[in-house]
Amino acid sequence: MPDTTSAAVLGTGIMGAAMARNLCRAGLDVRVWNRTRAKAEPLAADGARIADDPAAAVEGADVVLTMLYDGSAALATMRAAASALGPGTVWAQSTTAGLEAIESFAAFAAEHDLLFVDAPVLGTRQPAEQGRLTVLASGPGEARTLLAPVFGAIGSRTVWVAEDGASGAATRLKLVCNSWVLAVNNATAEALALAEGLGVEPQGFLDVIEGGALDCGYLRTKAAAIMSGDYAPNFTVTTAAKDARLIVEAGERASVRLDLAPAGAERLLRAEQQGHGEEDMAASWFASFPERPRS
Repeated sequence: MPDTTSAAVLGTGIMGAAMARNLCRAGLDVRVWNRTRAKAEPLAADGARIADDPAAAVEGADVVLTMLYDGSAALATMRAAASALGPGTVWAQSTTAGLEAIESFAAFAAEHDLLFVDAPVLGTRQPAEQGRLTVLASGPGEARTLLAPVFGAIGSRTVWVAEDGASGAATRLKLVCNSWVLAVNNATAEALALAEGLGVEPQGFLDVIEGGALDCGYLRTKAAAIMSGDYAPNFTVTTAAKDARLIVEAGERASVRLDLAPAGAERLLRAEQQGHGEEDMAASWFASFPERPRS
């Protein structure tokens, strides 16, 4: 193994850009690619090399990290990179892609002799920028040495769930975690919308539950966004709606009846259709007021 781990980051949106920047700061040899090149170019100032296509980004890389919108985008990007992927390259797949996509990823990795690691992360913009994500990982033990500096740069904690990336164990855990995240987000938005409808001061609601069993840090974060009208994206409505659909699909696949998840998915879709897709998912608040124009 070379002294400096070489990592290719495919996808430099909110999360991917932060991850690439932290890899640069940790001294890794970093190449990046994004479908819209302009989103990747600012990373040159941090020391990343900007590639024109996925194949150029992954050529000679020890680790390929994918952080794209969904499973279809991740697989299409890896297929575009296939000609430059060397046998034994570690593919850490961090896109929240769902269970069906894992099967396609594993098949692609086997076809190209890659070490596939299912590696979704917990956290949004701020922890990503601070290198404090939680990495959930399942994959072969021989990939861990190469991944140690990568996961160490992007996260404060790595939880190895299983030895087989194809099992999707890490993605299964991520979907459970995201079901809770989306439920809290939507419940916060709905409670504050009801407060407005009933003429209740939202701060009064927060004051009543402060410090008790009903209080929650994530509720406070999303309530602050709604009350200030600051919907700068940490986790967009569109991405949350996609993840909500994956959770519903996972429940159906497991023969588990979910009631809150489908309702939450519909709520996020409604907010997206109202024009809030690129805003933070706290903007699901607007879904309670169908006739209210976009702010």
